[in-house]
Amino acid sequence: MIDFSKVPSPCYVLDEELLMQNLATIDRVRRESGAEIIVALKACAMWSIFPTLAQHSDGATASSLAEARLVFEEYGEQAHTYAPVYTEREIDELMNYSSHITFNSLGQFERFGARALLRGISCGLRINPRYSPVETDLYNPCVEGSRLGVTREELGDLPEGIEGLHFHVLCESRPEHLRKAFEAVEEHFGDLLDKVKWLNCGGGHLMTHAEYDCDELIAVIRDFKARHPHLRIILEPGSTFTWRTGYLVATVEDVVRNGGVNTAMLNVSFACHMPDCLEMPYKPAIIGAHDPEEGEKAWRMGGNSCLAGDFYGDWTFDHELQVGERIIFEDMIHYTMVKTTMFNGVSHPSIAIASEDGQVRVVKEFGYEDYKSRMS
Repeated sequence: MIDFSKVPSPCYVLDEELLMQNLATIDRVRRESGAEIIVALKACAMWSIFPTLAQHSDGATASSLAEARLVFEEYGEQAHTYAPVYTEREIDELMNYSSHITFNSLGQFERFGARALLRGISCGLRINPRYSPVETDLYNPCVEGSRLGVTREELGDLPEGIEGLHFHVLCESRPEHLRKAFEAVEEHFGDLLDKVKWLNCGGGHLMTHAEYDCDELIAVIRDFKARHPHLRIILEPGSTFTWRTGYLVATVEDVVRNGGVNTAMLNVSFACHMPDCLEMPYKPAIIGAHDPEEGEKAWRMGGNSCLAGDFYGDWTFDHELQVGERIIFEDMIHYTMVKTTMFNGVSHPSIAIASEDGQVRVVKEFGYEDYKSRMS
Protein backbone atom coordinates (compact mmCIF):
# COMPACT_ATOMS: atom_id res chain seq x y z
CA MET A 1 0.00 0.00 0.00
CA ILE A 2 1.16 3.50 -0.84
CA ASP A 3 1.09 5.97 2.05
CA PHE A 4 -0.06 9.04 0.12
CA SER A 5 0.48 11.28 3.15
CA LYS A 6 4.22 10.83 2.60
CA VAL A 7 4.10 11.70 -1.11
CA PRO A 8 4.87 15.28 -2.23
CA SER A 9 1.87 17.23 -3.49
CA PRO A 10 1.28 17.66 -6.32
CA CYS A 11 2.88 14.47 -7.64
CA TYR A 12 2.38 11.76 -10.23
CA VAL A 13 3.03 8.38 -8.60
CA LEU A 14 3.60 5.22 -10.63
CA ASP A 15 2.95 1.92 -8.85
CA GLU A 16 5.57 -0.65 -9.96
CA GLU A 17 3.44 -3.61 -8.89
CA LEU A 18 0.58 -2.49 -11.15
CA LEU A 19 3.02 -1.84 -14.00
CA MET A 20 4.42 -5.38 -13.75
CA GLN A 21 0.89 -6.82 -13.94
CA ASN A 22 0.35 -4.95 -17.21
CA LEU A 23 3.68 -6.08 -18.60
CA ALA A 24 2.82 -9.72 -17.87
CA THR A 25 -0.30 -9.34 -20.02
CA ILE A 26 1.65 -7.69 -22.82
CA ASP A 27 4.27 -10.45 -22.71
CA ARG A 28 1.56 -13.07 -23.08
CA VAL A 29 0.11 -11.38 -26.17
CA ARG A 30 3.59 -11.03 -27.70
CA ARG A 31 4.35 -14.68 -27.05
CA GLU A 32 1.05 -16.21 -28.16
CA SER A 33 0.12 -13.96 -31.09
CA GLY A 34 3.51 -13.67 -32.75
CA ALA A 35 3.08 -9.89 -33.03
CA GLU A 36 5.76 -7.40 -32.06
CA ILE A 37 4.58 -4.90 -29.44
CA ILE A 38 6.46 -1.62 -29.13
CA VAL A 39 5.96 1.25 -26.67
CA ALA A 40 4.47 4.52 -27.94
CA LEU A 41 6.21 7.39 -26.16
CA LYS A 42 3.38 9.77 -27.00
CA ALA A 43 1.37 8.21 -24.15
CA CYS A 44 4.13 7.99 -21.55
CA ALA A 45 7.74 9.14 -21.96
CA MET A 46 8.70 8.43 -18.35
CA TRP A 47 12.23 7.34 -19.19
CA SER A 48 13.07 6.29 -15.65
CA ILE A 49 11.04 3.11 -16.35
CA PHE A 50 12.47 2.48 -19.84
CA PRO A 51 14.87 -0.26 -18.61
CA THR A 52 11.84 -2.19 -17.34
CA LEU A 53 9.72 -1.54 -20.42
CA ALA A 54 12.58 -2.62 -22.69
CA GLN A 55 12.51 -6.09 -21.13
CA HIS A 56 8.83 -6.52 -21.98
CA SER A 57 8.55 -5.00 -25.45
CA ASP A 58 10.07 -5.16 -28.92
CA GLY A 59 11.23 -1.57 -29.05
CA ALA A 60 9.64 1.85 -29.02
CA THR A 61 7.94 4.23 -31.41
CA ALA A 62 8.56 7.97 -31.72
CA SER A 63 6.50 10.82 -33.13
CA SER A 64 9.19 13.51 -33.21
CA LEU A 65 12.91 14.14 -33.16
CA ALA A 66 12.89 14.57 -29.39
CA GLU A 67 11.07 11.27 -28.82
CA ALA A 68 13.34 9.41 -31.27
CA ARG A 69 16.44 10.76 -29.54
CA LEU A 70 15.02 9.76 -26.14
CA VAL A 71 14.40 6.23 -27.43
CA PHE A 72 17.98 6.06 -28.73
CA GLU A 73 19.57 7.45 -25.58
CA GLU A 74 17.43 5.87 -22.86
CA TYR A 75 15.76 2.85 -24.50
CA GLY A 76 19.05 1.83 -26.05
CA GLU A 77 17.91 1.29 -29.61
CA GLN A 78 16.64 3.06 -32.71
CA ALA A 79 12.97 4.00 -32.94
CA HIS A 80 10.12 3.13 -35.21
CA THR A 81 9.33 6.71 -36.20
CA TYR A 82 6.15 8.24 -37.58
CA ALA A 83 5.19 11.91 -37.67
CA PRO A 84 2.49 13.66 -39.71
CA VAL A 85 5.19 15.84 -41.28
CA TYR A 86 8.99 15.92 -41.31
CA THR A 87 11.09 19.04 -41.88
CA GLU A 88 14.35 19.66 -43.70
CA ARG A 89 15.77 21.08 -40.50
CA GLU A 90 15.30 17.87 -38.51
CA ILE A 91 15.10 14.94 -40.93
CA ASP A 92 18.80 14.03 -41.07
CA GLU A 93 19.21 13.96 -37.30
CA LEU A 94 15.92 12.10 -36.96
CA MET A 95 17.26 9.38 -39.26
CA ASN A 96 20.23 8.88 -36.92
CA TYR A 97 17.83 7.62 -34.27
CA SER A 98 15.41 5.61 -36.47
CA SER A 99 15.39 2.03 -37.75
CA HIS A 100 11.97 2.46 -39.38
CA ILE A 101 10.40 5.66 -40.72
CA THR A 102 6.77 5.89 -41.80
CA PHE A 103 5.80 8.74 -44.11
CA ASN A 104 2.36 10.31 -43.87
CA SER A 105 2.09 11.18 -47.57
CA LEU A 106 3.52 10.39 -50.96
CA GLY A 107 4.95 13.90 -51.06
CA GLN A 108 6.93 13.36 -47.85
CA PHE A 109 8.31 10.06 -49.14
CA GLU A 110 9.29 11.65 -52.44
CA ARG A 111 11.04 14.45 -50.55
CA PHE A 112 12.94 12.43 -47.93
CA GLY A 113 12.61 8.74 -48.78
CA ALA A 114 15.78 8.44 -50.88
CA ARG A 115 17.89 9.69 -47.99
CA ALA A 116 16.35 7.18 -45.62
CA LEU A 117 16.90 4.31 -48.06
CA LEU A 118 20.56 5.25 -48.48
CA ARG A 119 20.95 4.88 -44.69
CA GLY A 120 19.36 1.44 -44.72
CA ILE A 121 16.23 2.61 -42.91
CA SER A 122 13.07 0.58 -43.52
CA CYS A 123 10.52 2.97 -45.03
CA GLY A 124 6.77 2.73 -44.60
CA LEU A 125 3.70 4.63 -45.69
CA ARG A 126 0.72 5.48 -43.49
CA ILE A 127 -2.56 4.42 -45.07
CA ASN A 128 -6.14 5.47 -44.42
CA PRO A 129 -8.38 2.38 -44.59
CA ARG A 130 -11.50 4.52 -44.16
CA TYR A 131 -12.51 2.75 -40.97
CA SER A 132 -12.28 3.84 -37.35
CA PRO A 133 -14.53 3.05 -34.37
CA VAL A 134 -13.53 6.30 -32.63
CA GLU A 135 -16.62 8.45 -32.05
CA THR A 136 -14.85 11.64 -30.88
CA ASP A 137 -13.76 13.50 -34.01
CA LEU A 138 -10.80 15.07 -32.22
CA TYR A 139 -9.30 11.56 -31.96
CA ASN A 140 -10.64 10.04 -35.20
CA PRO A 141 -7.99 9.85 -37.96
CA CYS A 142 -10.47 8.70 -40.59
CA VAL A 143 -12.91 11.63 -40.56
CA GLU A 144 -13.79 13.03 -43.96
CA GLY A 145 -10.91 15.11 -45.27
CA SER A 146 -8.42 13.67 -42.77
CA ARG A 147 -4.82 14.82 -43.16
CA LEU A 148 -3.52 11.52 -41.77
CA GLY A 149 -2.59 8.73 -44.15
CA VAL A 150 -2.93 7.96 -47.86
CA THR A 151 -6.19 6.64 -49.29
CA ARG A 152 -6.22 3.80 -51.79
CA GLU A 153 -7.41 6.12 -54.55
CA GLU A 154 -4.46 8.43 -53.98
CA LEU A 155 -1.86 5.72 -53.64
CA GLY A 156 -2.13 3.73 -56.85
CA ASP A 157 0.94 1.49 -57.18
CA LEU A 158 3.27 1.03 -54.23
CA PRO A 159 6.29 3.34 -54.60
CA GLU A 160 9.63 1.61 -54.98
CA GLY A 161 11.45 1.46 -51.66
CA ILE A 162 8.37 1.19 -49.44
CA GLU A 163 8.75 -1.90 -47.22
CA GLY A 164 5.83 -1.42 -44.84
CA LEU A 165 2.33 -0.05 -44.37
CA HIS A 166 1.08 1.65 -41.22
CA PHE A 167 -2.47 2.33 -40.06
CA HIS A 168 -3.60 3.91 -36.81
CA VAL A 169 -7.38 3.95 -36.45
CA LEU A 170 -8.06 2.73 -32.90
CA CYS A 171 -8.30 4.44 -29.50
CA GLU A 172 -8.85 2.43 -26.31
CA SER A 173 -10.48 -0.14 -28.58
CA ARG A 174 -11.33 -3.83 -28.38
CA PRO A 175 -10.24 -6.86 -30.46
CA GLU A 176 -13.33 -6.78 -32.68
CA HIS A 177 -12.30 -3.29 -33.79
CA LEU A 178 -8.87 -4.56 -34.83
CA ARG A 179 -10.59 -7.34 -36.76
CA LYS A 180 -12.68 -4.76 -38.62
CA ALA A 181 -9.57 -2.65 -39.23
CA PHE A 182 -7.81 -5.67 -40.75
CA GLU A 183 -10.85 -6.26 -42.96
CA ALA A 184 -10.80 -2.63 -44.12
CA VAL A 185 -7.07 -2.83 -44.88
CA GLU A 186 -7.58 -6.01 -46.88
CA GLU A 187 -10.52 -4.49 -48.73
CA HIS A 188 -8.68 -1.34 -49.78
CA PHE A 189 -5.00 -2.36 -49.75
CA GLY A 190 -5.10 -6.15 -49.95
CA ASP A 191 -3.32 -6.23 -53.32
CA LEU A 192 -0.32 -4.47 -51.74
CA LEU A 193 0.13 -6.68 -48.66
CA ASP A 194 2.17 -9.25 -50.56
CA LYS A 195 4.53 -6.48 -51.67
CA VAL A 196 5.54 -5.27 -48.18
CA LYS A 197 7.45 -6.83 -45.28
CA TRP A 198 5.66 -5.35 -42.30
CA LEU A 199 2.33 -3.95 -41.22
CA ASN A 200 2.24 -1.53 -38.29
CA CYS A 201 -1.22 -1.60 -36.70
CA GLY A 202 -0.72 1.58 -34.65
CA GLY A 203 -1.98 2.00 -31.13
CA GLY A 204 -5.32 1.88 -29.33
CA HIS A 205 -5.12 -1.82 -28.38
CA LEU A 206 -6.13 -1.52 -24.72
CA MET A 207 -5.21 -5.11 -23.82
CA THR A 208 -4.57 -4.33 -20.13
CA HIS A 209 -8.14 -3.11 -19.56
CA ALA A 210 -9.99 -5.38 -17.11
CA GLU A 211 -12.71 -6.14 -19.67
CA TYR A 212 -10.41 -6.66 -22.66
CA ASP A 213 -10.46 -10.14 -24.20
CA CYS A 214 -6.82 -10.99 -24.87
CA ASP A 215 -7.76 -14.45 -26.13
CA GLU A 216 -9.78 -12.81 -28.88
CA LEU A 217 -6.97 -10.38 -29.69
CA ILE A 218 -4.52 -13.25 -30.05
CA ALA A 219 -6.98 -15.08 -32.31
CA VAL A 220 -7.54 -11.99 -34.47
CA ILE A 221 -3.80 -11.51 -35.00
CA ARG A 222 -3.22 -15.21 -35.64
CA ASP A 223 -6.04 -15.31 -38.21
CA PHE A 224 -4.58 -12.34 -40.06
CA LYS A 225 -1.05 -13.76 -39.93
CA ALA A 226 -2.35 -17.06 -41.33
CA ARG A 227 -3.60 -15.15 -44.37
CA HIS A 228 -0.37 -13.13 -44.65
CA PRO A 229 2.36 -15.33 -43.13
CA HIS A 230 5.25 -13.31 -44.53
CA LEU A 231 4.24 -10.08 -42.73
CA ARG A 232 5.75 -8.81 -39.50
CA ILE A 233 2.77 -7.58 -37.48
CA ILE A 234 3.62 -4.64 -35.22
CA LEU A 235 1.39 -3.09 -32.55
CA GLU A 236 2.41 0.17 -30.88
CA PRO A 237 0.07 0.77 -27.94
CA GLY A 238 0.65 3.69 -25.61
CA SER A 239 -1.91 3.68 -22.79
CA THR A 240 -1.77 -0.12 -22.56
CA PHE A 241 1.62 -0.15 -20.83
CA THR A 242 0.75 2.28 -18.04
CA TRP A 243 -3.05 1.83 -17.93
CA ARG A 244 -4.26 2.21 -14.32
CA THR A 245 -0.71 2.08 -12.96
CA GLY A 246 -0.63 5.28 -10.97
CA TYR A 247 -2.05 8.41 -9.46
CA LEU A 248 -1.98 12.18 -9.31
CA VAL A 249 -1.76 13.35 -5.72
CA ALA A 250 -3.32 16.77 -5.11
CA THR A 251 -4.22 18.89 -2.08
CA VAL A 252 -7.31 20.95 -1.26
CA GLU A 253 -6.05 24.52 -0.79
CA ASP A 254 -9.41 26.32 -0.49
CA VAL A 255 -13.15 25.70 -0.55
CA VAL A 256 -15.34 28.02 -2.64
CA ARG A 257 -19.15 28.05 -2.45
CA ASN A 258 -21.10 29.92 -5.12
CA GLY A 259 -24.64 29.44 -6.44
CA GLY A 260 -25.07 26.17 -4.61
CA VAL A 261 -21.85 24.72 -6.06
CA ASN A 262 -19.17 23.49 -3.66
CA THR A 263 -15.71 23.67 -5.24
CA ALA A 264 -12.57 22.20 -3.75
CA MET A 265 -9.72 24.36 -5.07
CA LEU A 266 -6.71 22.12 -5.74
CA ASN A 267 -3.00 22.67 -6.29
CA VAL A 268 -3.28 20.93 -9.67
CA SER A 269 -4.91 21.95 -12.93
CA PHE A 270 -7.13 20.03 -15.33
CA ALA A 271 -5.97 22.30 -18.13
CA CYS A 272 -2.26 21.96 -17.31
CA HIS A 273 -1.97 18.49 -15.77
CA MET A 274 -5.04 16.47 -16.89
CA PRO A 275 -5.91 17.95 -20.31
CA ASP A 276 -7.57 14.80 -21.65
CA CYS A 277 -10.29 15.25 -19.02
CA LEU A 278 -11.33 18.44 -20.82
CA GLU A 279 -10.48 17.35 -24.38
CA MET A 280 -12.00 13.86 -24.55
CA PRO A 281 -13.82 14.58 -22.22
CA TYR A 282 -13.74 12.00 -19.44
CA LYS A 283 -14.22 12.03 -15.69
CA PRO A 284 -11.39 10.50 -13.65
CA ALA A 285 -11.97 8.40 -10.56
CA ILE A 286 -10.96 9.74 -7.14
CA ILE A 287 -10.08 7.37 -4.31
CA GLY A 288 -12.77 7.53 -1.63
CA ALA A 289 -15.32 9.34 -3.83
CA HIS A 290 -18.23 8.31 -6.04
CA ASP A 291 -20.77 9.84 -8.41
CA PRO A 292 -23.42 11.75 -6.47
CA GLU A 293 -26.78 10.12 -5.94
CA GLU A 294 -29.98 12.07 -5.34
CA GLY A 295 -29.77 14.02 -2.12
CA GLU A 296 -25.99 13.62 -1.70
CA LYS A 297 -23.73 16.62 -1.49
CA ALA A 298 -21.66 17.13 -4.63
CA TRP A 299 -18.16 18.53 -4.87
CA ARG A 300 -16.57 20.08 -7.91
CA MET A 301 -12.78 19.88 -8.30
CA GLY A 302 -11.30 23.25 -9.23
CA GLY A 303 -7.93 23.69 -10.95
CA ASN A 304 -5.34 26.30 -10.07
CA SER A 305 -5.00 28.04 -13.44
CA CYS A 306 -6.94 31.16 -14.39
CA LEU A 307 -8.83 29.39 -17.21
CA ALA A 308 -12.51 29.72 -16.35
CA GLY A 309 -13.18 26.16 -17.45
CA ASP A 310 -10.37 24.64 -15.40
CA PHE A 311 -12.63 22.44 -13.30
CA TYR A 312 -14.48 19.13 -13.37
CA GLY A 313 -17.29 17.63 -11.35
CA ASP A 314 -19.08 16.26 -9.54
CA TRP A 315 -18.02 13.79 -6.82
CA THR A 316 -19.45 12.85 -3.42
CA PHE A 317 -17.30 12.08 -0.37
CA ASP A 318 -18.35 10.61 2.97
CA HIS A 319 -17.26 13.78 4.75
CA GLU A 320 -16.88 17.53 4.32
CA LEU A 321 -13.71 18.32 2.40
CA GLN A 322 -11.20 20.37 4.35
CA VAL A 323 -8.25 22.58 3.40
CA GLY A 324 -5.09 20.47 3.52
CA GLU A 325 -6.85 17.24 2.58
CA ARG A 326 -5.30 15.00 -0.10
CA ILE A 327 -7.24 14.21 -3.28
CA ILE A 328 -5.94 11.14 -5.14
CA PHE A 329 -6.89 10.92 -8.82
CA GLU A 330 -6.61 7.43 -10.29
CA ASP A 331 -5.13 6.34 -13.64
CA MET A 332 -3.01 9.43 -14.13
CA ILE A 333 0.20 8.17 -15.75
CA HIS A 334 -0.66 7.86 -19.45
CA TYR A 335 -1.41 11.03 -21.45
CA THR A 336 -0.83 13.27 -18.43
CA MET A 337 2.89 13.92 -17.92
CA VAL A 338 3.42 14.03 -21.69
CA LYS A 339 0.72 16.70 -22.06
CA THR A 340 1.45 18.96 -19.12
CA THR A 341 1.94 22.65 -19.78
CA MET A 342 3.24 25.55 -17.71
CA PHE A 343 0.40 27.89 -18.59
CA ASN A 344 0.23 30.63 -15.94
CA GLY A 345 3.64 29.45 -14.74
CA VAL A 346 1.87 26.62 -12.95
CA SER A 347 4.58 24.11 -12.09
CA HIS A 348 4.50 20.47 -13.13
CA PRO A 349 3.74 17.94 -10.40
CA SER A 350 6.69 15.94 -9.16
CA ILE A 351 7.19 12.41 -10.53
CA ALA A 352 7.62 9.44 -8.21
CA ILE A 353 7.74 5.65 -8.31
CA ALA A 354 6.26 3.44 -5.61
CA SER A 355 8.11 0.12 -5.38
CA GLU A 356 6.33 -3.17 -4.73
CA ASP A 357 7.05 -2.82 -0.98
CA GLY A 358 5.33 0.59 -0.89
CA GLN A 359 8.49 2.70 -0.69
CA VAL A 360 8.22 5.93 -2.69
CA ARG A 361 11.15 7.34 -4.67
CA VAL A 362 10.87 10.84 -6.15
CA VAL A 363 12.60 10.79 -9.55
CA LYS A 364 11.91 14.36 -10.65
CA GLU A 365 10.85 17.68 -9.15
CA PHE A 366 10.13 20.87 -11.06
CA GLY A 367 10.60 24.52 -10.21
CA TYR A 368 11.16 28.02 -11.48
CA GLU A 369 14.19 27.14 -13.61
CA ASP A 370 12.10 24.66 -15.62
CA TYR A 371 9.58 27.40 -16.40
CA LYS A 372 12.25 29.99 -17.14
CA SER A 373 14.17 27.70 -19.50
CA ARG A 374 11.04 27.16 -21.59
CA MET A 375 10.33 30.87 -21.93
CA SER A 376 13.76 32.22 -22.84
